[in-house]
Amino acid sequence: MKKYIAGLIILLFGFTSVFAQDEAEAKSKDKPVRAPFEHTLVIDNQTCLVHPKNTLEWVIQHRFGTMDNGIKDIYGMYAPGANIRNGFNYSIMDNVQIGYGLTLKNMYNDFNVKWAALQQTRKNTIPVAVTLYANMAIDGRNKSVFGTEYKSSSRLSYFSQVIVGRKFNDWFSLQATGSFTHFNSTDSTSNHDVFGVGFNGRIKFSPQSSFVFQYDIPLKIQSISEQKDFEVAKPNFGIGYEVSTGTHAFQIYVTSSNGILPQELYMNNGFDLSNGFSDLMFGFTITRLWGF
Repeated sequence: MKKYIAGLIILLFGFTSVFAQDEAEAKSKDKPVRAPFEHTLVIDNQTCLVHPKNTLEWVIQHRFGTMDNGIKDIYGMYAPGANIRNGFNYSIMDNVQIGYGLTLKNMYNDFNVKWAALQQTRKNTIPVAVTLYANMAIDGRNKSVFGTEYKSSSRLSYFSQVIVGRKFNDWFSLQATGSFTHFNSTDSTSNHDVFGVGFNGRIKFSPQSSFVFQYDIPLKIQSISEQKDFEVAKPNFGIGYEVSTGTHAFQIYVTSSNGILPQELYMNNGFDLSNGFSDLMFGFTITRLWGF
């Protein structure tokens, strides 16, 4: 009997040791950092963030007209040339999001996917976040704008991007991006392809409020050009204020692009920051989250 009792005690201590070890491992497991960004956009740019599985996100992006008329049209708020996009994103996994949007300019229908391949962790086991984003847009204008050689594929454009980001501390997050844009149809003086780089981030100064900024730079690469002499699109600069309440986020900003879709920004932006008010415009972005 004593042998059985001794064996039972040894067995119980063994189970206790295993459970304690499992608990210690669970505590020591490195988790993703909290809220590197408040939501999936910084002005026009995707962030490394993907919301948890079964989250639906509604995104409204609005761009007013240029500010060159000053107070006459409230610095572009009542000026012609406004642009707007309504979009919905849904997280089918904790690190995968799919989405759809409709943009006023050229009546683009866009379909997109986003994958958070790596998430930065709190103990720096993984020091940076790496996210991949891609979309396909369909130009909804009349086919006459595409010329005499129109095909249904002429309406298509594509954008792909790698986003590398890091949350340095509770108040500062920064990202660097590399992108590739392709349009099936362009005019005779333009290229079909363009590479670009960008930088964007957030400076948080209260639990709910942050400054946000972006700078996107299309690259002039002769080796992929179809033209001997060509001009790339102008860089896209933006700076603004963001407030977040958990399920809602609101950004208001000044930017140097009327486009909203990323392929428009890198391929067709003709607004130049150096021209001041004549090429700057106000914009805002609103997001709303639902969990299912």
